Amino acid sequence: MKWTPGGQSSNVEDRRGQSGFGGGGIGVRGLGLGGTVILLILSLVFGKNFFSLLGSSDSAGSSDGTTSAPVQSTPEEDRLVSFVSFVLDSTQSFWSSQLQANGRQYQPAKLVLFRDAVRSACGFAESATGPFYCPSDQKVYVDLAFYQELQQRFGAPGDFAQAYVIAHELGHHVQHLLGYDEQGQRGAVQGENGSSVRLELQADCLAGVWGKLADNQGNVTVTQAQVAEAQSAAAAVGDDRIEAKAGVQVDPETWTHGSAGQRRSWYTRGFDSGDLDACDTFAA
Repeated sequence: MKWTPGGQSSNVEDRRGQSGFGGGGIGVRGLGLGGTVILLILSLVFGKNFFSLLGSSDSAGSSDGTTSAPVQSTPEEDRLVSFVSFVLDSTQSFWSSQLQANGRQYQPAKLVLFRDAVRSACGFAESATGPFYCPSDQKVYVDLAFYQELQQRFGAPGDFAQAYVIAHELGHHVQHLLGYDEQGQRGAVQGENGSSVRLELQADCLAGVWGKLADNQGNVTVTQAQVAEAQSAAAAVGDDRIEAKAGVQVDPETWTHGSAGQRRSWYTRGFDSGDLDACDTFAA
């Protein structure tokens, strides 16, 4: 995938230097979970940042139990931040023009980078959760370590596979702006025909639409081999594949994201059509 490296997007919120309840793990280093909870309660009761008593010249605390320090980043992480920023800006620019053409207004989402764990408006999440979108604060949350897992554990390497991850999560943002997530709250949630699966497959399809039209507009240059990377990434995180890797019985009634075949199929439908209307998984 051809792309132009640049700086960090203005819509990227870097929390990789945080620790505590806000990101980077539970508890303040050297204090322990119990002490952290006590300081958090005192901070809330007295309206004073008691975590500042632990501070040093290179870190800062907040009343929610979060401490911040300078981000320690490797050259590979720096490249990933640049790449994620490029995909984020490309995808949001694309959806802004698409929604405007349909008489709708696009509101940019923020992308939060974190390590190990993070606090969002949707609750606390660890890296094992994987990248996710929170509609309550309209932010995408990504631990860059997931990309290594995507390559090594799920066998889906390549830039376009990585781009698919961001485009999929921003697909959830588009769903939220268009009200599809409210539609998804009706009916059965789990299962291969449940609303959760339909929302995830629609986000796959929307990621494919971005890949197709961004390529047509010259924003990114995509080869057929790179399309296959995204298809493989979508299939690699299918519920049936994940259950099989975990050594448990494949049970469609427990699915929340769809099978490998479903995910590949809906991404391909979006890419082949380049049409938002082709992604109505609720009517399918």
